[in-house]
Amino acid sequence: MKMSRWFLSLALSVAATCAFAQDRADQPLREAMSDSEFKAAGLDKLTPAELAALDAWLGRRIEQETAQAVTEAKEAGRREVQQSTRGFFDFGSAEPIVTVLAGEFRGFAKGRRYTLENGQVWEQVDNATLSGVVRQKPGVKITPSRVGNNWYFRIDGYNSAASVRRIE
Repeated sequence: MKMSRWFLSLALSVAATCAFAQDRADQPLREAMSDSEFKAAGLDKLTPAELAALDAWLGRRIEQETAQAVTEAKEAGRREVQQSTRGFFDFGSAEPIVTVLAGEFRGFAKGRRYTLENGQVWEQVDNATLSGVVRQKPGVKITPSRVGNNWYFRIDGYNSAASVRRIE
C-alpha cells in the first residue's frame, strides 16, 4: 500500500510538471513576464525575430528537460516497484536484500516469521535450525538462489541459512 501511494504521488507530480511545462513552452516570454520584468531582462531591445527565436529555443529547452524528468521519474518508479516487490516477483537481480531484523532473533525454526525494518515479512519454509542464538535487531542478508524462486536468510555473524519465502 505504501509503495502504491508513493507511485501515485510520483505519477501525479510528473503529470502536473508536464502540464505546467507544456503550458510554459507554448507561452511567449512577452506574455509570461510583466512589463518591468521584460524590460529588466533587456528583452525589449530584441527585434521581433530575435524574440521569436528566443521563445522557440526556450520552448525546445523546456520540452527536452520535461522529457528527461519524465524518463527519470519512470526509472525511479520502476526501481521502487522492483525493490518493494522483491521476493514476490523475480526481476532477474542476484543482489541480496540487506537490512535489519525488527526486534529480537531467537534462532531458525520452520514456520517462523521474520519481520524486517524495511517492512518485509518472510517465513521460514525449511527445517534449518540455529538454536541458542538470541540477538536484538541483527543485520540480515536474504539472497535469491541461482535456480528456482528460493531465497536464503542469513543472520550477520553466522554461516547457517534458512530457506524463506516472502509473505508481506
